[in-house]
Amino acid sequence: MPLTPAILPQLIQAALETIDAHAEEVTRLDQTLGDGDHVVNLQRGLKALSEQSAELAAMGDWSQALQKIAMTVMSKIGGASGSLYGTLFVAMSKALKDKPMDFAAFAEAFHAGVEAMKQRGRSDVGEKTMLDTLVPVAECLRQAAEAGTPLDQVLAQVKEAAIAGMESTRDMLATKGRASYLGERTRGIVDAGARTSQLMICAIADRLADQP
Repeated sequence: MPLTPAILPQLIQAALETIDAHAEEVTRLDQTLGDGDHVVNLQRGLKALSEQSAELAAMGDWSQALQKIAMTVMSKIGGASGSLYGTLFVAMSKALKDKPMDFAAFAEAFHAGVEAMKQRGRSDVGEKTMLDTLVPVAECLRQAAEAGTPLDQVLAQVKEAAIAGMESTRDMLATKGRASYLGERTRGIVDAGARTSQLMICAIADRLADQP
C-alpha cells in the first residue's frame, strides 16, 4: 500500500465514481427510509474533496491530510453523515499524529475512527446504520494486521466484510434517525448509509489492488 497521501486523488475518485454510478439505487433506499438526500449530500462532499485532490496529494503527513478531509466533509456533506464521517477522519488524524503510516497503524487508526463514530452517534452494530458496514471492516483490518495477512488477501477480506455488514441491515429494525419511526416497515430494506459505506470501501479496495 502506498504510504503517502499522494494516493488520495485516486481513492477519492474511486469513491466518487461508485457513488455516482449507484446514485439512483441508493436514493430509492433513502427515500424509503430517510430524507432522500443522502446521496446528494455525499456527492457534494466527495466533489469538494476531488477539487482539493492536488493539495491533499502534496501533503507529506497523513495526519494533516486526514484532518483536512475531516473539515471538508463536515462542512460540505452536512447533516448526520457529515458529522459522523468528519468524526471518523478527525479520530484517524489524531491516531496517526507523529506516527509513521503502515498497515498496522492504519488499522488501529481506522478502528479508533469507527469507535469515535459510535460514541458521536450513540449507536452500534445492529441498529441499521453505516456502522453495520464500518465496524466489521474495522475488526477485519485489526485482525489482518495482527495476523500479518498479505495485502491482496486483506483487500478481499475487507470487501467481504463490508458486503456482509451492509447486507445484514436488510432484515434489521431501524432504531436511529427518521427510519426509527417506520417500525416494522424498515425490515427488508438495506440501509442507505450502510450501502454507500460498502460501495466506497469496495471501490477503494479495488483501486488499491490495482496499484503496482
